[in-house]
Amino acid sequence: MSIELTHEPSVIAGKPSLKQIDASIIKPMNEVPNKKFFMAITLTLTMLSIGAVSLGMSFYRGLGLWGVNNPVGWGFAIINFVFWVGIGHAGTLISAILYLFRQKWRTGIARFAEGMTIFAVMTAGIFPLIHVGRPWLAGYLFPYPNQHSLWVNFTSPLLWDVFAVSTYFTVSFVFWYIGLVPDFATMRDRLSNSTAVDKIKKTIYSVLSLGWRFSNRHWSHYEMMYLVLAGFATPLVLSVHTIVSFDFAVSIMPGWHTTIFPPYFVAGAVFSGFAMVQNALIIIRKVFDLEYIITLDTLEKMNKIIIVTGLMVGYAYGMEFFIAWYSGHEVESFAFLNRAFGPYAWAYWIMVSCNVIAPQFFWFKKLRTNIPFMFVVAVLVNVGMWFERFVITVTSLSRDYLPSSWAYYTPTIYDFGILIGSFGWFFTLLLIFTRTMPVVSIAEVKAVVDGAQPSHHGIGHSTGEGH
Repeated sequence: MSIELTHEPSVIAGKPSLKQIDASIIKPMNEVPNKKFFMAITLTLTMLSIGAVSLGMSFYRGLGLWGVNNPVGWGFAIINFVFWVGIGHAGTLISAILYLFRQKWRTGIARFAEGMTIFAVMTAGIFPLIHVGRPWLAGYLFPYPNQHSLWVNFTSPLLWDVFAVSTYFTVSFVFWYIGLVPDFATMRDRLSNSTAVDKIKKTIYSVLSLGWRFSNRHWSHYEMMYLVLAGFATPLVLSVHTIVSFDFAVSIMPGWHTTIFPPYFVAGAVFSGFAMVQNALIIIRKVFDLEYIITLDTLEKMNKIIIVTGLMVGYAYGMEFFIAWYSGHEVESFAFLNRAFGPYAWAYWIMVSCNVIAPQFFWFKKLRTNIPFMFVVAVLVNVGMWFERFVITVTSLSRDYLPSSWAYYTPTIYDFGILIGSFGWFFTLLLIFTRTMPVVSIAEVKAVVDGAQPSHHGIGHSTGEGH
């Protein structure tokens, strides 16, 4: 009898040398940006300028420029807040949860996903500030001792948001930075002091690398710290969007007051986050020649997660209707029928088409591994998830308990301008990130190439007769 130990396939295509990996990942930071980069950042800065002008007009003229009305007091600002917090979920999921499960395929995409988390949460944080109308009073959201003994309302889910999102951002930022430390040291050691620019870069990387010397002691502390932060960040992935869902779920508004919101929001956040990460990575791997690190197999695994979370979201859509009917509550039943067949039916069916129907094509391997097709599906998923937040927020508010106060919500050009500006802000930060820091973790990729880990490579062990 012989037992053969199979060799785990590498997540890195080909057999690149460690020097080649260094050169490929660091290359974008050492090159002068080309015309395509300048065209891209011009586009994103134009979008950002549109948002800045719209926001400036809103400050100057007041929030009456927006489409919010009575009773729809929550418009694009809250829709966009929930959307961008959701985008930030995939980064910590890829980094923390997949790290704890020792999924090696995450190594090529984790760093970029972590960066997207930071930028998405920064983008999300803008919207609650402008929504309150007086962002300069945001300090009142934080409890601090004061002579007037004024304290925040700890029973409000809006305050829970402040703590949840700020904690999530802090932990995600520290997690991201700790992972960058060995890479900063690598870039520091590759620079010479031949030019003034190199001297400045070397000084910056020396400070950021915190004296890293690649010693066994440094690696030991690093691995322990990374593991602790991964364990700390994992419950945050689940808690943050759960608390965001409480903004709706703890109210008595028809269509919001439901216990399925926490898991439904978390699944939707991972769903949209993975789609956004995949969109960006498809472009990054092509532009920076990283196809052998961010492989087609990695993208396929991301598509499988999109299928799973898409099924969860589809199940939640169906279950909401079932519970509304099963409850026998007339107002609740009306709220969901109004979503599907009322004045916002167009938004509801866009949501269902993009979030439930589009991902089902990923059941076919040929489509799941077709890059242009997966890019289009991921775009549709994010369109659908934005419309999901629109449907949840607007339909319940526009038709509440009193038919006399029903009103139709129509966003204005300023609402759309701020939305465009948020995408401009997010993608501008991403473009700057690709030119200033390694978008792939050099240390983690080196750890998963063939030969990096001690293992058995198909060694046959024979016992018994006949050998």
